[in-house]
Amino acid sequence: MKKVFVLFLFALMSMMLMACGGKGSGSEEVAADESKVVGDDIEGATELTYWTFVGQHIDLFEEAAIHWNEENPDRPIKLVAEAFPFDQMHNNLLLSLQSGKGAPDIADIELGRFANYLQGEPQLEPMNEYVEPLLDQVIPARFKIYAKDGNYYGIPTHVGATVMYYNTEIMDEAGVDIDSIKTWDDFIEAGKQVVENTDSVMWNVGTTDWLMDYWPMISQQGTDMFNENGELIVDSQKHIDTLQFLHDLIYKHKIAELTPGGMNQSEEFYGYMSDGGAATILAPIWYMGRFIDSMPELEGKIAIRPLPAWEEGGDRSAGMGGTGTVVTNQSEDAELAKEFLAYAKLSEEGSINLWKVLGFDPPRWDVWESDAVREDNKYSQYFGDGIFDVLLDVKDEINELHLTEYTPDIVTEYNTNIAESVLRQQTQTPEEALKQAAETVRSSMQNN
Repeated sequence: MKKVFVLFLFALMSMMLMACGGKGSGSEEVAADESKVVGDDIEGATELTYWTFVGQHIDLFEEAAIHWNEENPDRPIKLVAEAFPFDQMHNNLLLSLQSGKGAPDIADIELGRFANYLQGEPQLEPMNEYVEPLLDQVIPARFKIYAKDGNYYGIPTHVGATVMYYNTEIMDEAGVDIDSIKTWDDFIEAGKQVVENTDSVMWNVGTTDWLMDYWPMISQQGTDMFNENGELIVDSQKHIDTLQFLHDLIYKHKIAELTPGGMNQSEEFYGYMSDGGAATILAPIWYMGRFIDSMPELEGKIAIRPLPAWEEGGDRSAGMGGTGTVVTNQSEDAELAKEFLAYAKLSEEGSINLWKVLGFDPPRWDVWESDAVREDNKYSQYFGDGIFDVLLDVKDEINELHLTEYTPDIVTEYNTNIAESVLRQQTQTPEEALKQAAETVRSSMQNN
């Protein structure tokens, strides 16, 4: 019963994280039983199976397999890639690893589920020989979330660097230079101009998805729901102050309002933004696909900038969402599977394809400086040419996340109780709501 409950909680969290995939925009929705085979016509090819919950991730691995076979005719692979519904894939993978049979060679594991696969002795192959030589060329925080006891088990799909998207048409009408916004205090003052001079508000605060405001805002302050020792710290002063700040943006400064639809990944919100309801959106880089798919009317009007810092010189980004790709210990040719995975996602070509094929910010920041990621495409046409300049500017300002098997508990508390009582109903203060949530989660931790 406990295992079923934990899996249910992780499913709830996954709905909130919306980490990566689908249409290149961040959605985790996939069609059931989607599959592709590469190299089945090559005699003697070694079969490698790959499970994912995002159909578009298959496109990345399909292209990698084709190129691998062209470059390694003496070691060809037959890639059998399959996409399954989110819960089905994760549950089947966990059960197959626990039972010792039936697991694929390679699999995607969403960030919110990853802690489950690190319990006890991980049934995954360490990728250290491929990760460690690149540690000076990657965003380390995005690899640490898939690591345990010095071993790196998951290869990230993106950085998920969180930025501020500004509607320049509204900001220009308000008389605000977006490059003058350096801190959250500056953001408030700019918001007052927006409200005074336009028919828009500055921002929205969500109540059903903390990924787009509360979580990145505490991460950029160097904290998280849990500390590095796995201790719950959601009722610490930084958390209280951050939630109070969000409350004040709405009710004290009056420059923000509650997000239509509860989250900025809803049809109600897309229509609202397309009509000029708000001047900004705080979201990871992978949210660009949301604009292209659901808000085409805003093309040419959206500029990307770093997050405002909490103080001068403070961090201006956070890494949000994610999927770690692993090699399981049931692979009959684990060394080949590991080498192919590194080729598909960590090589220079593979990293560039994370951008070209999926529209994601590759974990290897050195390719952010390459001409290949700056070639004209639908993203540069929509947002302009400075996307990777912004990323390079904040690459050293992305902090590590500290996820545990109880992280879904606090996610559920925030999205069902904390945000509702503090931001919508105003029946509790931030301190009251966070302390109550902390007591609930600590009780659950003690009972387990």
